[in-house]
Amino acid sequence: MFIGREKELSTLNRLYASDKFEFTVIYGRRRVGKTAIINEFANDKPAICFTGVETNEKQNLENFSKCIFEFVTKKPANTSFPSFQAALEYVFELAEEERILLAIDEYPYVARASKSLASTLQLLIDKYKDTTKLFLILCGSSMSYMEDQVLAYKAPLYGRRTAQFKVQPFEFQEACKYFNKLPNEDKALAYGIVGGTPQYLLQLKDKLSIEDNIKNTYLNPASSIYEEPQNLLKQEVREPAIYNAIIAAIATGYTKMSEISTKVGEDTSVCATYIKNLVSLGIVKKETPFGEDSTRKTIYSIEDNMFRFWYRFVPENTSIISRGATELAYNRIKPHLSTYMGGVFEEICKQYLWTLLLNGKCVIDFTNIGRWWGTNPKTRQQIEIDIMGTADKNTALFGECKWTNEKVDLSVLEGLVKKSELFHYQNKHYYLFAKTGFTKGCQDKAHEMGNVVLVGYEEMLE
Repeated sequence: MFIGREKELSTLNRLYASDKFEFTVIYGRRRVGKTAIINEFANDKPAICFTGVETNEKQNLENFSKCIFEFVTKKPANTSFPSFQAALEYVFELAEEERILLAIDEYPYVARASKSLASTLQLLIDKYKDTTKLFLILCGSSMSYMEDQVLAYKAPLYGRRTAQFKVQPFEFQEACKYFNKLPNEDKALAYGIVGGTPQYLLQLKDKLSIEDNIKNTYLNPASSIYEEPQNLLKQEVREPAIYNAIIAAIATGYTKMSEISTKVGEDTSVCATYIKNLVSLGIVKKETPFGEDSTRKTIYSIEDNMFRFWYRFVPENTSIISRGATELAYNRIKPHLSTYMGGVFEEICKQYLWTLLLNGKCVIDFTNIGRWWGTNPKTRQQIEIDIMGTADKNTALFGECKWTNEKVDLSVLEGLVKKSELFHYQNKHYYLFAKTGFTKGCQDKAHEMGNVVLVGYEEMLE
């Protein structure tokens, strides 16, 4: 089942239609759907699709050679080229006669085993770019390798690519396409549980309740998701134990660098290096209050919902999960789901605002949005604004998001207005987002003010 990725496929097909040499780099985290995009794109085209494996140069060359000869002869072959240069040059020349797609998936595995591969590709691209119709795709899951060894200024292939895609997990709206049969409220919960990574979305069954899905995945030692975070870290980093401790600390509320360092028992300089890598992997995100650059106020949170849910609930229940006490484990998790979903709902609301902006339907033409937190100078109390954005020095947007079973009442709107008084914008606009709607008093006040938009969760799904 292939879902979404219309933008990526449209761009690839547009480039393919040029009928001249094209070189596209596709990279992103594991399980995010890179190979699926390539397969969908190659489906109706003359294509040589080769996937590198973590082995030596000889084995990868033999596998690559088989792909080439099977493309040419349409039957299995055991012949092997003497070198990657000979194999690639053959394909470049073959594509002088017809449009051919050559996709090398897991390129870092091949390039690490064959140190001269990047320079060979550079040589052949420069030699044949004006005569060949080859459509070359290099794809990789090791984002640091792809960024440093393929895309970076000092890399041999720098300046040769004609396009690149960093494939990201789906946002909420696209993720919903994976579970059409779930009740609307459960769609948000499903997104909060596994995020937007296609491989994780496929683990959920939309014929089951959220409770049963949690039991079948996170609380089932035999499921693929149960050990997924640990396995992914082992594949991506050299010292997974320290990374594991850092993620666990952040997931359980230690958000400042000093707090994380103390919890993990490592120097802040050490933690900073590990956290930087986690940010580049898309697992952790770094935040400062909206509109501020102060590193003193920097906090860290888990960006990937699968990691966020796993580290929040699985480690503390590992002992009972391993003993098959699924019901007991779920009953320990259930009371905290609504609080957990607060942060998820904030992210869904931000995505909704971006959709409004791109469709020309947002009340202000903001340039960016984010969270703001700080101290009220009058009361000396800490306050937080869920969403804040600005269009210019005079115009700002303030938002509050409530994932509760009670309707949002007037006090929430009044509280948001009060918090916005810390900022001296002439034109202020307010968005209130609610899981279950708004009281009549809140609706009446919003109508009276004229600069308030009330958005119910159901409306966000339309």
